[in-house]
Amino acid sequence: MDTLSERIAIYPGTFDPLTNGHVSLTRRACELFDTVIVAVANDTSKKTLFSLEERVAIAEETFRNTPKVKVEAFAGLTVDFAESHGSRILVRGLRAVSDFEYEFQLALLNRKMKPHIQTMFLMTDYQWLFISSTIIKSAASLGGEIKELVPWAAYRRLREKYGYPLEEPLIPGTI
Repeated sequence: MDTLSERIAIYPGTFDPLTNGHVSLTRRACELFDTVIVAVANDTSKKTLFSLEERVAIAEETFRNTPKVKVEAFAGLTVDFAESHGSRILVRGLRAVSDFEYEFQLALLNRKMKPHIQTMFLMTDYQWLFISSTIIKSAASLGGEIKELVPWAAYRRLREKYGYPLEEPLIPGTI
C-alpha cells in the first residue's frame, strides 16, 4: 500500500453506540477517500455503555460489506493514530451549532500538535440531525423504539443490554 497516493481518512469517535448518523457520515466519507478508518477510541472521558471490544464489534458488523471501511480500536492521541496510518485527514461530523464550538477547539488543538494533519467537517444528513449516541441510549434504556435510528448490530446489542425483547429487522444486516 502506497500511503503517499492512497487517500486515507480517520473517522474517530467513541461510537457508544454507533448510530445511523455515524453510518451515513462514514459512507459519505467513502465517496471522498480511498479508505476510511473508523477509529474507535479507548481513551474517553465519557462513561461508556459498551466495552471497547463491543463497540469495535458493532462497527465491524455494520461495515463488513463496505470494502473502503476499516475498523480499528485506538488509544492515545487521534493525531498520532492518524499519522501512524499515513493519514493526513480527520473526518468529524457536525449536527448543529452546538457541536461546532467543541469540534473547532479540538481541531485547533490537533492542528497545533500536528500541523500537517487537517480536520474535515461533514454536516450530518438532515434525517439524523436530532440523534446522538446519548439520546439513543436514553431512549433505549426506557424501551423506546430506536430500530430506525441505529444499525442492526447496535439495535440488537442495545435491546440485549437493557433487557428488552428483540424485534427482527426486515432484512438481517441492514440499517
